[in-house]
Amino acid sequence: MPLVASSVAYNQRLKYARSPRGASFFVFHRESKALVGVVDLSEIVRGCFQSAYLGYFVFQPHAGRGLMREGLAKVVEYVFETMRLHRLEANVQPGNAASISLVRALGFSKEGYSKRYLKIGGRWMDHERWAILVEDWRNRASLGEGKNG
Repeated sequence: MPLVASSVAYNQRLKYARSPRGASFFVFHRESKALVGVVDLSEIVRGCFQSAYLGYFVFQPHAGRGLMREGLAKVVEYVFETMRLHRLEANVQPGNAASISLVRALGFSKEGYSKRYLKIGGRWMDHERWAILVEDWRNRASLGEGKNG
């Protein structure tokens, strides 16, 4: 999925978001209405799998301020309540402490480590696999941790 760096990339993102295998969500700052970041679902598979991959990024100067947590929590809620998926997986580079903290705070569990998993910037990069199941998400809500993180 291309970043939103040009009108061509933006149109590609919208086209993909309208396909049954992907969805994109824009996260805005509640007060200023500034675009904070983007959340993508990819490889949405129905049938007996009922799963999707989660990707996200934040724009400067919003990085490191915790603004993506609420937006990402809303997307996770949408995935489980509206889309009725069973599983959501996020693959995070091991050195990305902020992203690992984010998925952990939302209730994702580390499931494994994938060597040379994704090609980023022309290099194959290792990733940790983090996932959350609908049951885990609902249990967090029932324990008072809330559906929104």
